[in-house]
Amino acid sequence: MSDPVPAAGELRVFPIRGVPEVRPGDDLGGMIAEAAIAEGNPLRDGDVVIVTQKVVSKAENMLVPIDADDPLSHKPLVERESVRILRRRGELIVSETRHGFVCANAGIDLSNVERGYAALLPEDSDRSARRIRDVVRHRFGVEVGVIVSDTFGRPWRRGLTDVAIGVAGITAIADLRGTEDAQGRVLQVTEVCVADELACAAELVMGKASGVAAAVVRGVDPSWLGEGSVRDQVVRNPAEDLFR
Repeated sequence: MSDPVPAAGELRVFPIRGVPEVRPGDDLGGMIAEAAIAEGNPLRDGDVVIVTQKVVSKAENMLVPIDADDPLSHKPLVERESVRILRRRGELIVSETRHGFVCANAGIDLSNVERGYAALLPEDSDRSARRIRDVVRHRFGVEVGVIVSDTFGRPWRRGLTDVAIGVAGITAIADLRGTEDAQGRVLQVTEVCVADELACAAELVMGKASGVAAAVVRGVDPSWLGEGSVRDQVVRNPAEDLFR
């Protein structure tokens, strides 16, 4: 049965479970839209589709062979994919990637990848999101936002969370500067990274080991829909960074 229209101010988050195993060259946007149709809940105008980085990297063949018997064989890749090493502690490297992301091991991951391979980050995750958005638009006639998500740690806080590394059809940042709070005070600095918040919400229904590669957030504020970019909107300019 199709999901009902959310009430005003209400969000609905649900997984798309039927996406098959993704291989290099696959039409990821088509696979996601077709899986949603097969589950009886096709994508709608205004939906935001969250897709994990891992399947985007697989579809774009961002897979590199490594020695499956050597747990450190991916470390040279970390060095190669980093433009700057910020910290080393034992086997852990925190580095900055050419995308501007500061993360562990340059975002290189071995989980949910065939043994003997490592998955690199997409070359341009904003472009990856646009490609998925455009396929859904042209083949299925539906206007959706797309977020490519990945799992990052956070400075000064324990635990992992999902963040947006690419967006299309949705702004990454909701700029509330100049608006008033509930007490009538004008907000001076408040910019909300709605792309990260939606990525986090989607991760709750996708999980880490369930094999669910995509989810939908339905009922987002229409003002969030439009053109956006993680690279241009979210990645902080080093000149504004107090810690690098």
